[in-house]
Amino acid sequence: MKLYFSPGACSLSPHIVLNELGLPHDLVQVDLRGKRTADGRDFRTVNPKGYVPVLELDDGTVLTEGPAIVQYLADRKPEAGLAPANGTLPRYRLQEWLNFISTELHKQFSPLFNPATPTEVAAMQKARLADRFALVAQTLDRQDYLLPEGFSVADAYLYTVMTWAPAVAVDLSPWPALARYKTRVEARPGVAATLAAEREAKKS
Repeated sequence: MKLYFSPGACSLSPHIVLNELGLPHDLVQVDLRGKRTADGRDFRTVNPKGYVPVLELDDGTVLTEGPAIVQYLADRKPEAGLAPANGTLPRYRLQEWLNFISTELHKQFSPLFNPATPTEVAAMQKARLADRFALVAQTLDRQDYLLPEGFSVADAYLYTVMTWAPAVAVDLSPWPALARYKTRVEARPGVAATLAAEREAKKS
């Protein structure tokens, strides 16, 4: 498998999942501004949407969209427990979280990375994010991870989104549960290995 990624982008989530599962994979770094891969290809020939993550399977099949990719990966190694079994209520709870993170957190950050966003719009986005993170913190006040069963692909996604907060001055300090959660996630060997790999990729 190949993961097309950009250091620090939302592709961090499937990158974490690959390492948590110990699945063999190659990494292909993408310049998102220039839409070129590290070997000079036009990235839009891989994903016409022009963004990461993209998972390319060994037979050449391409899968896009982070929530779909991480579930596909988890189902390749179900014994690892990163996603509950298909057709069960816990699996739908996982999908509930993945959808919430995607729409209510991930996409709420997007305007904050755009320098053309008016100040009043940015303030509104930050207020909206504060409301959403407060809801997440309620869950993490009573359990270690988003699902009571333990660490899942939803946690890889939530952690990824949380890493963006300092870059756009989103203050998470009102919720100590989020700080404890971030420390807990970063202590996982698979996460630590992924962060080290992405730091190294940024140097290239």
